This record gives sequence, structure tokens and C-alpha cells, in this order.
Amino acid sequence: MKNIEMTVEGETLIIKVDLSKDFGPSKSGKTIIVASTEGNVSVLEREEKIGLNIYRYPE
Repeated sequence: MKNIEMTVEGETLIIKVDLSKDFGPSKSGKTIIVASTEGNVSVLEREEKIGLNIYRYPE
């Protein structure tokens, strides 16, 4: 994962992302990657899965 911190409190998933970071352009070059799970991943030893991408358009 890139720039994603996950915690579970009770039955609530909390996702923390630093929006000031970037990891360069996406493969298509149309957007800038801010955070990604890089595919589907398990939610901290639970049966649920998450797939998350956060991006922005270049200025």
C-alpha cells in the first residue's frame, strides 16, 4: 500500500491518508497518484476486502 493507514475500532474502519503526498503520474499519465492499496487487500485480519485509489489531476 502507498500512503494509506487503516485501523479498525469496533466495527468501524478508519482510513488515514496524507493528501499532501504524491507518488507521481498514473500509468496513463492523466492523474497524479496520492494513495493506493495497489489492488484489493484484506481489512486487518477480517473477511472484508478494500480497493482504494486516491488521485488528483495535474495543474
